[in-house]
Amino acid sequence: MELLEQEYKNLVNGDRMANGRWIDIFSPVDGSLCGRVPAMSREDIDQAVLGCRQAQEKWQRTPVFKRAEILYRAADLLEQQAEEIAGMLVMEIAKDKKSALSEVKRSADLLRYTADVGKNSRGEAIFGDNFPGGSRNKMSFVSRVPMGTVLAVSPFNYPVNLSVSKIAPALMGGNTVLLKPATQGAVSALMTAYLLDKAGLPKGVLNTVTGRGSEIGDYTVTHPGVDFVNFTGSTQVGEHISQICSMKPMIMELGGKDAAIVLEDGDLNFAADNIVDGAYSYSGQRCTAVKRILAVEPVAGRLVEKLKTRIERLKQGDPREEGVTITPLISREAADAAQKLIDDALQKGAELIIGNRREGNLLAPTLIDKVTTDMELAWIEPFAPVLPILRVKNAAQAVEIANRSEYGLQSSVFTSSIDRAFAIASRLEVGTVQINNKTERGPDNFPFLGVKNSGMGTQGVKYSIEAMTRPKAVTINLRGGSF
Repeated sequence: MELLEQEYKNLVNGDRMANGRWIDIFSPVDGSLCGRVPAMSREDIDQAVLGCRQAQEKWQRTPVFKRAEILYRAADLLEQQAEEIAGMLVMEIAKDKKSALSEVKRSADLLRYTADVGKNSRGEAIFGDNFPGGSRNKMSFVSRVPMGTVLAVSPFNYPVNLSVSKIAPALMGGNTVLLKPATQGAVSALMTAYLLDKAGLPKGVLNTVTGRGSEIGDYTVTHPGVDFVNFTGSTQVGEHISQICSMKPMIMELGGKDAAIVLEDGDLNFAADNIVDGAYSYSGQRCTAVKRILAVEPVAGRLVEKLKTRIERLKQGDPREEGVTITPLISREAADAAQKLIDDALQKGAELIIGNRREGNLLAPTLIDKVTTDMELAWIEPFAPVLPILRVKNAAQAVEIANRSEYGLQSSVFTSSIDRAFAIASRLEVGTVQINNKTERGPDNFPFLGVKNSGMGTQGVKYSIEAMTRPKAVTINLRGGSF
């Protein structure tokens, strides 16, 4: 057994008995046991939150450069243990080895960049009372202060990166953090949290909560000791959280139905390369995956052939094997949901180009042409390697269909005309438009946001630090003495 995994197991077995209840985490790859995490009770959660609250004031007063030093050390540790954590990602969430390793290394880079931004950001300003009609005898010293204790809820598909992207900005802003990872992915997330702790975080600055969301989710997000919620997950769960936490500030990254619009003047080979990469990497289990193609009729047929040729080259199977892109979905239930969307489309007249083969929770990369707006696959997010093509008359119809979605995360536009690209981008109701590229998250310093049912608030290192801090004004009232 590797060193980090052993130390992690010693930690949870020795310090987090959670009244003796445990959750076994089994691999979607081969059913083997990946690890076990405490099934925490409400009393356990109370203690974890209390620890964060007690540590917060001292952490807030810790100089920014010292907070940064800890993040730098954590980044070094994460890189040193990258192979081991990536190995856990491969088995725990069936992520291919290349993507798993990339996730860990990207998270180390994110830690360093967050430390850099936090050290160099100017969080203080002085304003004079120069508003027309004002008495001009007031000056306000405005600083940014932490929200308090941030609840970071990370999803199964990026348990390392989407934990770090919440934890690091919160810590640099002077907050303490309560991490609640998805149950599937919790082992990888807790191994990462352990390295942050090992890097020198004071006790209580980062605490973790594990357990079934159905059992402890509502209690955790509504806990009076939680001051801010940073959540990534499904739109259904996000809507529920927003309703029960209506007065609590939050950032939410939810679902998407990202469209790739392909126009007649686009480079079809380049578009096909990007679309296949964007739709099928990690079996499409990403909120920013390309989830539908809106192709204008004159080029739709040629695009389909180019996509099929590239999809045929995709390797599927065990994520431990070199070059595998299509891996088992996170659960059999996830595969069942995707299969239902495929069946509905084919029954209503769509044309299967390739795929629709399944072995357990391993679903072959599937491309379906001539999907129409009366089919569920045109609107529902499959979170699987399933890509529908909707043929449209022109760019205007493509924009209209793209905007009819309940989601508004990202869209892509493939065209050789920069004027057309910007004209379309201005009309698309999404947080980000990718011109001549697949939809994707990042770089991590860019703003990342969703509109409609795709989320609320803005992420990206600088934006996340700002979101998890607030302005505080101290006003000086001058008495206007003479000299």
